[in-house]
Amino acid sequence: MRIPKHIGIIPDGNRRWAQSNGLNKEDGYFNGLNPGLEVLRMAKELGVDEITYYGFTTDNCKRPKVQVDAFVKACVDAVNLIAKEDVSLLVLGNYESKFFPDELRKYTTRTDIGNGGIKVNFLVNYGWEWDVSSVDTDTISRRNILDTIKSNDISRIDLIIRWGGRRRLSGFLPIQSVYSDFFVIDDMWPDFKPSQFYNAISWYDKQDITLGG
Repeated sequence: MRIPKHIGIIPDGNRRWAQSNGLNKEDGYFNGLNPGLEVLRMAKELGVDEITYYGFTTDNCKRPKVQVDAFVKACVDAVNLIAKEDVSLLVLGNYESKFFPDELRKYTTRTDIGNGGIKVNFLVNYGWEWDVSSVDTDTISRRNILDTIKSNDISRIDLIIRWGGRRRLSGFLPIQSVYSDFFVIDDMWPDFKPSQFYNAISWYDKQDITLGG
């Protein structure tokens, strides 16, 4: 089976899941922590080289404060769980903003934890405009745009898996996603099942990967 080298994870549907279970919207984020760790361990077992999680975007910060506080805390908790594994960890996002948690600043440069290994990228307060803001549009080329974006340590993504049924990228690493295959799971992220991840890998194995050639 062909295994993607780099997988992007969009863990959507937390608020909808909370409402459908009689909870407040902000109560859904905590229930996404264990699924994230499960996905990481399965990816490692399959030999995936790199995985990127979409934590929250700069646009998400327009939500009510109680929700913002909840998803910021969930991201901190998620990264702390990941930091107990053997990984090469990078947290990427607008760290100059008040919404970027101080607890995660130590990971804004890639850090090998334990024995290192799989590259794990976690997008926190990420916005594509912020990512490309340093690009000189007067001298732009395919080669130098990859060098000058703030996410230049993140490789091209082979497969993006999105939970929650939405069929959009929502600004997820637009440069690295240019040739990504996109697999959508209708179930909400807190209802994660291992079979969903393996189904996405099996689907990817059947795709015609040409990268435009």
